[in-house]
Amino acid sequence: MDEEFKKLLIENGADVETTIKRFMGNEGLYVKFLMKFQDDKNYESIQEHVADGKYEDAFNDAHTLKGVSANLGLNPIYEGASKLVELLRGKQPEEIDVEEVNRVKDELGEKCSLFRKLLKEHE
Repeated sequence: MDEEFKKLLIENGADVETTIKRFMGNEGLYVKFLMKFQDDKNYESIQEHVADGKYEDAFNDAHTLKGVSANLGLNPIYEGASKLVELLRGKQPEEIDVEEVNRVKDELGEKCSLFRKLLKEHE
């Protein structure tokens, strides 16, 4: 991983150093898995499920995205997915604050787009 790419990730909230340690110090393996994030479709599924009022499915997608982003050290995505998970956890559709869910979902989308752009630029 070149230093410019590493610096951009860190400046945008990624915990690169800790995550590389989690990958047993194998920077190349970390980058390989990090690049696969571009193909992750959990955010798109969240959008679709929220739009369709399928909040349990959106919860599952957000929970999966939370785990993926945690494993990759993408802390801003992890934090957004965590907020969404908590807004949806164990709630019936009529208990959902749809406005807040949409706000958090949109912020999460901005973070996903940002990191996908950074990854695309440094393939």
